[in-house]
Amino acid sequence: MNTSLTDTLTDSGSSPAAGKTVLITGGTSGIGAATARLLLGRGHRVAVTGRDPGRLKAFLDEVGHADRVLGLVADASDWDATNTAVTGTVERFGSLDAAVANAGGASADHFGTGGADVMDGGDPQLWAPMVLANVLGPALLAKATLPHLERSRGRLVLVGSVAGTKNSPGNLYSATKWAVVGLAENLRLHATARGIGVTVVNPGLIDTAFWHGQVPPIAMSPDSVAEAIGFALGQPAGVDLNTVTIRPVGQPV
Repeated sequence: MNTSLTDTLTDSGSSPAAGKTVLITGGTSGIGAATARLLLGRGHRVAVTGRDPGRLKAFLDEVGHADRVLGLVADASDWDATNTAVTGTVERFGSLDAAVANAGGASADHFGTGGADVMDGGDPQLWAPMVLANVLGPALLAKATLPHLERSRGRLVLVGSVAGTKNSPGNLYSATKWAVVGLAENLRLHATARGIGVTVVNPGLIDTAFWHGQVPPIAMSPDSVAEAIGFALGQPAGVDLNTVTIRPVGQPV
């Protein structure tokens, strides 16, 4: 899991455009990619990280806006890679106005027999990468970005989950998202005196690769969650929007 940031995939050398600079971890698919597209469409500068150079390059080629997008190969659970990604973003665009801790997910066979993340049926060999990505990753991003966000009086967004507000029998993935929700409030208590806003966005059922081909029929598009993140980032100066929970209509839990 100690993958260093190895490459900057786009660097046009253009002067910064108007708008905010936002760094998104895990930005090549799902919520992260939808958020990047939304923000680029609104004229912001966006840096996205991903672990797979091929997927990252494909996303950058597809999304366009080469003068306002930066791709960085980085493992969100590795401190050196995360810190280098933040530094690279600031060097490229001159500042950092917001960061979105999006990277993470469930074990590969989370929805297999018994659930990979269920205590009595799961494979413990699959748990460590999930816990590191879901819990350590946001903490590392916070540590790396808070000095820059203090200068810009910016905002840190953590992508949690409804699973982090509702208990699930023996489920470790749910516990990691409870940790994200708790971390967001702990960060808020620490950062608010420094002029930084902190928001946790808790999505319900979403149509992403998280479901490994078993998407529930009422799942939302990632674009819906991206709109919620965009709403948090667009709050007026002096307003701290702390918690956003978004579910599809029809999801009772």
